Amino acid sequence: MDTITLGDVTMTRVWEYFGPVDMTPEAFFPESPAKAWETHRSWLVPDFLDDETRIVNTAIQTWVLRSEGRTILVDTGVGNHKDRPYAPVWSRLDTDFLGNLARAGVRPEDVDIVINTHLHIDHVGWNTYLDGRTWVPTFPNATYLMPKADFDYWNPANEHKPLLGRGNQNVFEDSVAPVHQAGLAQLWEDSHRIDGNLRLDLAPGHTPGSSVLTLDSGSDRAVFVGDMMHTPVQIHEPDANSCFCEDPAAARATRRRVLSWAADNNALVVPAHLGGSGAAEVQRDGDKFAIKSWAAFSPYTQS
Repeated sequence: MDTITLGDVTMTRVWEYFGPVDMTPEAFFPESPAKAWETHRSWLVPDFLDDETRIVNTAIQTWVLRSEGRTILVDTGVGNHKDRPYAPVWSRLDTDFLGNLARAGVRPEDVDIVINTHLHIDHVGWNTYLDGRTWVPTFPNATYLMPKADFDYWNPANEHKPLLGRGNQNVFEDSVAPVHQAGLAQLWEDSHRIDGNLRLDLAPGHTPGSSVLTLDSGSDRAVFVGDMMHTPVQIHEPDANSCFCEDPAAARATRRRVLSWAADNNALVVPAHLGGSGAAEVQRDGDKFAIKSWAAFSPYTQS
């Protein structure tokens, strides 16, 4: 499988989906300068951009970490058979994600911790699966770590008015609430130490409870940034948000802060949705950043 080792932690990439999201760069990243996509076109195509349609390509994937004897999943993708009326690209999928997870040596009952970096549609889907007519936790022995700020924000009972509108419809009910009702959810605030190698910290902007997971083991460091960025163009243009950021100013500040730390600490930056090599080390480039080197993961190939 696609695995690298960082200090005492192994990191495996498990795919759910790779392909277009039916959005052009101008729609997905309205603040990004058009010239940036042209400047970097030679390496954006095909992993991050379709050359003919100019539609953004994205990956839905889970990062499996093995640390201090435990198996940890970072984000759980879209899930199968879920009704997503306002996000048709993710509606009623039927993928072999659990088969891919098994090929990585992970059965659902083996998972000790599930980390949802935030509670958007494409980060919590495999939290649950459909058993008859009931949504039940997919990973029955796991503690699901969820940021409390996002749990409260997306809870329909609280009647928030998100920028995403109805795009997250049904997600809380079928992928979050069943886990909480089963007593498997741990709602954390500010920061949460998982073990000697891993720490969660709030990184708001994309959503109120968006978080980053920092890996610090031996001489290696990595930061799993969820949707702090959706494209490597945002490394070169750190002030360019996606159209889905609930607090644009906070999202820009978070992105600059985390990229600065990564550049200064030689840390691998691991977004949730990058195809290609999936992650990169970054360096400063004036008041912006640049890609120093890509991770050793293989690009997606359809089996």
